[in-house]
Amino acid sequence: MAILMKILNIFLISIFCSVSTTAFADRVKDLTDVGGVRSNQLVGYGLVVGLGGTGDGKDLPFTGQSLKSFLSGLGVSVDGPISEFDLGDSLRDLAGQNARKDLKLENVAAVMVTAELPPFIKPGQRIDINVSAIGVASSLRGGNLIMAELKGVDGEIYALAQGPLTVTGISVNAAGTSVEIGVPTSGRIPNGAIVERMVKTPFGSSSHVVLNVRDADFSTSNAIANMINETFGWGTAEALDSVSVVLAVPDDGRQRVAFMSAVENLEVVPGEPTARVIVNSRTGTAVINRSVRVTAAAVSHGAITVRINTDNEVVQPNAFAEGETAEVANADIQVTEGGAGNMFMFESGVELRDIVDAVNRIGATPSSLIAILEALKRSGSLRAELVVI
Repeated sequence: MAILMKILNIFLISIFCSVSTTAFADRVKDLTDVGGVRSNQLVGYGLVVGLGGTGDGKDLPFTGQSLKSFLSGLGVSVDGPISEFDLGDSLRDLAGQNARKDLKLENVAAVMVTAELPPFIKPGQRIDINVSAIGVASSLRGGNLIMAELKGVDGEIYALAQGPLTVTGISVNAAGTSVEIGVPTSGRIPNGAIVERMVKTPFGSSSHVVLNVRDADFSTSNAIANMINETFGWGTAEALDSVSVVLAVPDDGRQRVAFMSAVENLEVVPGEPTARVIVNSRTGTAVINRSVRVTAAAVSHGAITVRINTDNEVVQPNAFAEGETAEVANADIQVTEGGAGNMFMFESGVELRDIVDAVNRIGATPSSLIAILEALKRSGSLRAELVVI
């Protein structure tokens, strides 16, 4: 009964927490995943028929083999006699001649079918599927996937896929000239597979539930555990490491669902992310998070010079004021190029994005930008992880 009362009061507590925390608070559901509650990948092989001459043709032997096997399963004899009765010598010879002929496969393509099976999905529900050509078919536009079995890693059949493809790409050939837009050999079928089997999860049978933090951080996992304990009582949650937070959940299934609904809507202030600078070497794009700090430094690369000067001051409150002594960092950033005398002045405050903007204004190449950031990192002035992609 006490747990139910706490769950009923959770929304009022959440409102109070949202008012008392900063604007950077995130919901628990946006920071974590429930352990054991995950999607599963499905894969299958199938045939797409009805193509307008853009299929595999005779260049792919197993396409013909697959079609013959499929037709045999439907009771259509491709290689044998057309009837079990005595048809006479003439019809028997005709059946043998037809059996030796190759199938026309210009309108058929062998494909690989993939899908993602969401957690808790039940038999009879539908999921989207992706269809991709694995042979020499030039386009799947206008095709129709015939029944394909989708299997999991355990070899069991979890869904059956079938339906017309939606292909956004197009390929046109005429007079020796070809135009291709998008990828015509890949398509999707929305709600193209019916689930036949569900995957069991430990959510309903385990005595506890584990929340896994998506971005490993001790501060974040500890903040989540503290918020849950403050809301539902101490001992409800325990942070095991920088990723996992273990929850003691109710045994009753309905109470467990209500409890998890309340937990995932709690708002928590996550820990500050690791200072990181991401630089794309091809485009010269630099992404900097708010944790990046830069100390005083001077970097020269070719004709580009970047100077950073800091002047720290101590600010004290008045004698009768109820303030505290604080340290203020003032900064002056200057960027020059060659002998042209171009100089950029910045206001107080050392921020790396100001340096990047200044270097971009004077036309620095992506390689120059990366070289400057690497020099700042090696000198110890860039207090962040530098990642070049």
